[in-house]
Amino acid sequence: MTAEASAAEETAEPASAKNPRRPNWPLAVLRTARPRQWPKNLLVFAAPLAGATWGRPHGALYALVAAVAFGCASVAVYFINDVVDAERDRQHPRKRFRPVAAGDLPKSHAVVIGVLCAAAGLGAGIAVKVPLLTAAVGAYLGISFLYSFVLKHIPVVELIFVASGFLLRVLGGAAATHVPPSVWFLVVCSLGALGVAVAKRYTELAGLGAAAIQHRPALRYYRPAALLAAQWLIGLGMIAAYLAWAAGERTDAQPWHLISAIPLAAALARFAMLTARHTTAPVEDLLTRNGLMLTCELTWLALFVTGLQA
Repeated sequence: MTAEASAAEETAEPASAKNPRRPNWPLAVLRTARPRQWPKNLLVFAAPLAGATWGRPHGALYALVAAVAFGCASVAVYFINDVVDAERDRQHPRKRFRPVAAGDLPKSHAVVIGVLCAAAGLGAGIAVKVPLLTAAVGAYLGISFLYSFVLKHIPVVELIFVASGFLLRVLGGAAATHVPPSVWFLVVCSLGALGVAVAKRYTELAGLGAAAIQHRPALRYYRPAALLAAQWLIGLGMIAAYLAWAAGERTDAQPWHLISAIPLAAALARFAMLTARHTTAPVEDLLTRNGLMLTCELTWLALFVTGLQA
């Protein structure tokens, strides 16, 4: 901290004493819950969507329960993770504004809310009598907490465990709806999740430079060029697996799904190019706030859904 900053803080103390800042507790809780991340839980619909079936009576309702279960579990992870990372987050240009790091949400409150959300996520599978959903949510929580405390410091391994959270959502949805996904489909989902994890690390390292290592020590073992190359290779592998999955279909959807690989490949290429820009913006913004990227994604979705209707 500079001398000017220290002096400014000292000068500001009397004013803050007269008008203490009163954090908005409900807003702090909502911000910590990260609503922008909740769409990730829609991955529970991946297996029934790819299989063009809900798999069981009221399958859509079971899939919705799975989405809520993983939503609660992921919120639990956000709260606990923010408590664990509070000190490091205060050194980050963006994360220092997180409610726990900024002091707007007491750590004790965050822990209690996290525990309650974890219990709700585990209880959802029990409530609808789907043990495999409870197991998937439990595995997600166990891996996520293990990551927060230990695994985040192990290079490469930490990437795999970040990606596993996405795959467990897919498996949880499959378990809830009784729609077993194909091996190739699971490979597609796994590679897609790994590609996003690699992109996250590249944007952190390229955007923050040497300061990124202070926030995430494992980044010292990565090189920007290697991460970019890995993202392209993972993308190629994902397209190959997607084509293998589509080619293995024995329905009228096959031609549409094979053609849909074109906009999917374009989306992955665009994502890699956006990632290559030195930015501290969240990877989620790269996926949802770029016109060309959205065009590719929506074109893929339109062709994919058309195939399901064929």
